[in-house]
This record gives sequence, C-alpha cells and structure tokens, in this order.
Amino acid sequence: MEQTHTSQSGTAATTTTPGAQRRVLVVEDDTTIVDAIAARLRAEGFLVQTAADGPAAVDTAEAWQPDLLILDIMLPGFDGLEVCRRVQAQRPVPVLMLTARDDETDMLVGLGVGADDYMTKPFSMRELAARVHVLLRRVERAAIAASTPRSGILRLGELEIDHAQRRVRVKSEDVHLTPTEFDLLVCLANTPRAVLSREQLLAEVWDWADASGTRTVDSHIKALRRKIGAERIRTVHGVGYALETPNP
Repeated sequence: MEQTHTSQSGTAATTTTPGAQRRVLVVEDDTTIVDAIAARLRAEGFLVQTAADGPAAVDTAEAWQPDLLILDIMLPGFDGLEVCRRVQAQRPVPVLMLTARDDETDMLVGLGVGADDYMTKPFSMRELAARVHVLLRRVERAAIAASTPRSGILRLGELEIDHAQRRVRVKSEDVHLTPTEFDLLVCLANTPRAVLSREQLLAEVWDWADASGTRTVDSHIKALRRKIGAERIRTVHGVGYALETPNP
C-alpha cells in the first residue's frame, strides 16, 4: 500500500513559548481537522509533522522521534490503536487519542494499548493545546522523579509503588502502567482511604480544572482498576475515588 504523509516544521527556534522545540506528530486523515490542529500547535510554538494513515504514522514516528502523538482512532491502512502499539514498541511516547465516537470501550482499549489521554470529537483547539502542554509537563516531571532518589518503596498490602523507578507491583508481579495511570495511582496513594473528588484528581494529575474533563478521570480509573484490581479503588458515587488499603 502506498504510504503518504505530509510534513511541515514551524520556526520555533525564535519563540519563547512553553512548546518551543517540542515535536508533535498529528495523525489524522481529515485535512480540515489536521490543518486546524497543526496551525494551533505551531502558534503555541511546537514543531509539527502530520501523517494521514497508519503506515505513514509509524514510519514518521520512527524517523522523526516526536515528543508526543495526537492520534485519531479511525485511519486508513490500519487504525490508531495499531499505530499506538507499534510506536510504543519503538519507544515510549505520550499519546493523545482522538475519537469520533463517544464510546467508553474505545477509550479503554486506547488507554490499554498505551494512550495517555483521549478527546472526543468535536473538541476545542484551546482544550487540545492545554492537554498537550499537560502531557509534556507530566513526562518532564516523571524524568525528574526518576533521577531523584527517594527512600524506600510504598507498600499498601500487596500493592507496591516504587517512586524512583516508577514501577508498580501487585503480589510481587510487575504491572505496566502508563505515565498518567502511575501519577493517578500515586495521587490516590498519597492519602490512602481518603476520598478525592474527580475535580481534585483532574487538578493534581492533569494539572487543569475544567469540569468537562471528569469523564477522562473515570476512564483512567477504570483502566487502572483492570490492572491493579477493581477492589483496590473504591467509588464514592457523586464524589470521587479512594484507594483501599488493608486494615492495620
């Protein structure tokens, strides 16, 4: 199958915006949407390339080494879920997934193959740009945390959280979490048994406080439960979530 993609770069070398010199690969086959996203991100100071199908996305990611992917689920060639799998197999990179269907199953599958966040179309370019900045800040914080020695490992029954290595174990078995899932678990573990509202989690983990994003929290909680055990995270209906721990 013929692989096609367009690539353009901004002139971020002279800008002082937070996105300066960061590379974002936008994978979307709708030219109107991809042009709008690219224009907004370049205005934010990012370097941008685009790809219009699955094979082109994987090839561009390997050659260009982006700092972040914005990835549509529905693509020619093969879909965004397969793109995410293949790119993450090459190297870890934060992924913001786009979907035209407000389908929770799609969202959970996307999170399960390595996406860090998702947005449902239609969406505002302002919110998309904000989420890109948040994802990149999280990666920076993770790198700093990994290089900063911290004493000991947090143990909550059979759950172990190693801050320095950003590793999680359940019953001594390693559990693979995305950067977002790890930060979400740490946030809950910092105050075990305490109920944290969706808004609190959104502010702490995603670094933004738009109430429209609370469903993002719900989907990540469901993905986290599937990995560490549903019984470990308690839902307080109408309020938020708490990390359950064994009785002293």
